[in-house]
Amino acid sequence: MQTVMVGPASESRREAIARTITLGFASDPVARWVWPDPATYFEIQPQFVDAFGGNGFAHGSVYETGCQRAAAMWLPPGVEPEAERMTLLAAQSVAPERMEEIGAFMAQMDDFHPVEPCWYLPMIAADPFATGMGLGAALMKHALGVVDQAGMPAYLESSNPRNISLYERHGFEAMGEIQHGSSPVMTPMYRAART
Repeated sequence: MQTVMVGPASESRREAIARTITLGFASDPVARWVWPDPATYFEIQPQFVDAFGGNGFAHGSVYETGCQRAAAMWLPPGVEPEAERMTLLAAQSVAPERMEEIGAFMAQMDDFHPVEPCWYLPMIAADPFATGMGLGAALMKHALGVVDQAGMPAYLESSNPRNISLYERHGFEAMGEIQHGSSPVMTPMYRAART
């Protein structure tokens, strides 16, 4: 298998990475539960991706494969998603009668998020046309090298059950389940600091 090159993505790649991740999440159970209408999904999801993980650009913690077909948006300890912008995007694109259910789901996400400082992975995805090429594994290995060098724990939520085995291979363990009403199950996962 060919070696996959991974490195920090520049700010100039911001929009392209949001689109790649949007494409990668096009059949994601949680993303499509929130935005089942394809037109709404493709309009809102790139903005949501940017609000969720875009703050990593300023810290050099958004990584991209050399082929530019997969990316991971990591947030270092103390760096947060743009929660207010994410809420605004949901409010303008989700039917009002669904907002309570989605809000309760998001509250469960907050409940599982570790209180101690940790690296957080809001988004990782590959172009579906490039799956099976080891891009996700290469992105995880690269980022976790940085995390381990810092001696920090890491946290993520798996919104797709198919990805859990990838995360487990990289040392993440399930902490429980996030589910509310008609939502699919999301799995919060934690990786203890390596000493």
